[in-house]
Amino acid sequence: MSTDRVAHDLLDDTEVRDLLVERWGDEVAPEGRVDRDRVGEIVFADRDELNWLESVTHPRVGAHVLEWRQNLGPNVAVAVVEVPLLFEAAMEDAFDATVAVIADDGIRDARLRERGQAGLEGREGRQLDQEEKGRRADHHIRNDASLEALEGEVRNLLKQLEEKE
Repeated sequence: MSTDRVAHDLLDDTEVRDLLVERWGDEVAPEGRVDRDRVGEIVFADRDELNWLESVTHPRVGAHVLEWRQNLGPNVAVAVVEVPLLFEAAMEDAFDATVAVIADDGIRDARLRERGQAGLEGREGRQLDQEEKGRRADHHIRNDASLEALEGEVRNLLKQLEEKE
């Protein structure tokens, strides 16, 4: 499960859309659909607005994750929840184990740009550096090489975690 995906999908929720329009005006939801780019312009230019948006979305994301976890069957040995700002949001205690997937900043920047995002610029103030995430996590995986290498690292870690069950 990806908390980023859940948060993204929440912007299509009527209640959330109405809260955004009430706060920022009709320009954030032309034709009844949230303009994610416009929301991004607002929240990344003003930390207070970002905090407000997170106060709207984070509890809803948390409720969704909790519901998902409660609906897992008893035979599920390991369930994975991707939380990009896990340590920044002080949510690590909500999980049995934490994993930081880390890569050098140059690689991370290039990958973001390949996906059409702005890169690391502007993210430094919101995110812990890779070394700190690695220190805080129970486990860490390097993601500096190929997808196949990453998949091998993930398989090894999953095997370790399943053996602990």
